[in-house]
Amino acid sequence: MKIGVFDSGVGGLTVLKALTKAYPHVDFVYLGDTARVPYGDKSAQTVIRYSLECAEFLMGEGIDLLVVACNTASSYALDVLKEILTIPVFGVLEPGVKRALQTTKNKRVGVIGTRATINSNSYKKLLETNGVEVFQKACPLFVPMVEEGILDGDIAKGVVAHYLKDIKDKNIDTLILGCTHYPLLKPIIEDFMGEGVNVVDSAECTAMEVASYIVGGGTSTLNLYFTDRSPGLDFLIELILEKPVDYQLLTLPCKV
Repeated sequence: MKIGVFDSGVGGLTVLKALTKAYPHVDFVYLGDTARVPYGDKSAQTVIRYSLECAEFLMGEGIDLLVVACNTASSYALDVLKEILTIPVFGVLEPGVKRALQTTKNKRVGVIGTRATINSNSYKKLLETNGVEVFQKACPLFVPMVEEGILDGDIAKGVVAHYLKDIKDKNIDTLILGCTHYPLLKPIIEDFMGEGVNVVDSAECTAMEVASYIVGGGTSTLNLYFTDRSPGLDFLIELILEKPVDYQLLTLPCKV
C-alpha cells in the first residue's frame, strides 16, 4: 500500500513521521510545495488549485490514500479533493477536533495556530458545533522558531509563555496544536500549560484516523519531493525525521 502526503512546506513532515511510525510496512510519497509556501496568505481559490496540483502529482505516483498535511489546505480544499479523487482523503483538522472532543471534560478547548488558520475559524466552527467553548491564539513566531531549530531553552520558553499565558488563564483542559510545525514544541508547551491540560497533536491523531484504511503492506519505501530547495531544507528534514533523507525537486504543475 502507498500513502501520499502533501503540505505547503516542511511542517507536514511531522505528519509523515507519525504515519511512518504507525505503519512501518507502508510505502510513502511526500510532496512539500516549498516554492509556493505559505498557503495561508493565498485566496481559497488559489489554495484549491495548488492542492489539486499536488494531488495530481501524487496520484501519478500510484497512491492508494491521500493525507492533506496542511491546515490551510485542509480548511479550503479537502471537500473538493474528496469529491474529485477516487481514493480516501484525510485532512489534519477533523482528527484533532475528534481527539479534543474525546478528551475534554469541561468543554473548554484552546486552539493555537498560524494567523491564517486562526482567522479561518476552521477549528472553532467544528468545536462549537459540538457545544465546546473555544479560545484561540495565533502564534506567528512558532514556525520561524522551529525552522531555526530553537526547540528548547530560554528563548523558546519565553516565546511559548508570551503567546500562551492568556490561554492558560482560561481554564481550558485541552489544547489543540493547529499547525504541523508545533509538535516539535510539544514538550515545552506541555510543560508551560501544566499537567491539567491535554495537548492534542494533530499529526498523531491523523495517523490514527487512517488505521482502518491500511491494507496489506509494502516495501517500506519513502520518497520525498519538494518544489524548491529553500534555505534550511536539508536541516529541517533531518530535524523533523531525525535522519537525513534524500529528496527530489520538481515543478508544479507537472505532467504525470
